[in-house]
Amino acid sequence: MFELMSSLKNYIIYKNSFLKKRMFIIYITGGITKMKSINTQGITYFEQLDGSCKWYWGTDYIHGDLYEAEELFEEKHKIKSNTLLFIHYPDGEVIEPIKPQDGQYFGRPIYYDSHIIILLVDFNNQQIKLEQYDETIAAISLIASILLSDVRDCYNLMLHTSPLMLTRQGNENKFEIIYPNKVQLDIDNNESFCFRKDEKLYFSAWFEDEDYREEVIIRDINTGKIIDRKSGAIKVMPDGQVWIFS
Repeated sequence: MFELMSSLKNYIIYKNSFLKKRMFIIYITGGITKMKSINTQGITYFEQLDGSCKWYWGTDYIHGDLYEAEELFEEKHKIKSNTLLFIHYPDGEVIEPIKPQDGQYFGRPIYYDSHIIILLVDFNNQQIKLEQYDETIAAISLIASILLSDVRDCYNLMLHTSPLMLTRQGNENKFEIIYPNKVQLDIDNNESFCFRKDEKLYFSAWFEDEDYREEVIIRDINTGKIIDRKSGAIKVMPDGQVWIFS
């Protein structure tokens, strides 16, 4: 669903009808509307790529998220790969760095050190792969390959920065760093990992006691002990700034 803002009229039109395999972007400048048609293979929802102001990403979630695809594989279902596309702003260029292959599935990508980083799980070969796309030369390269057996499951298997990390936060009240080194910490079930800064890990925690509230909890990466806690909600901006809303 796209929001079309007219500089000539004070109203908003919501348009959610699309031609098959097309996404339309409307540009409005000086009262003149320009329409660009972009082939997105039927994918119509795109969101900003974490860490970038110029790239957007989208997928068709053919089997749901990565964990749901893993469950289907374990139940002996055939896994058809999701399609992972990126759109560059403002020119609207669409790229597909890795073509889908049956038995593989993409997780949520990020942008780090001027590269698109792609999380790919190859269920057939029991591997987790971190792939890097270099937009300057339009080439893909493998950063790391991890045995799928090294993780309990793909629940909340996520890429983060900085540095580049692959983490997992399951429902057993543990937080794990899987790459580049292995760390496992006990956390509370109301904590959600946000980012790392040097030897400190920042979590967002929510409380539903008398009134709903949020806190930022800072833990030592080596011991897991709480170093500090601050009232408010935390947000990492695309340029790396950290904002705390309190």
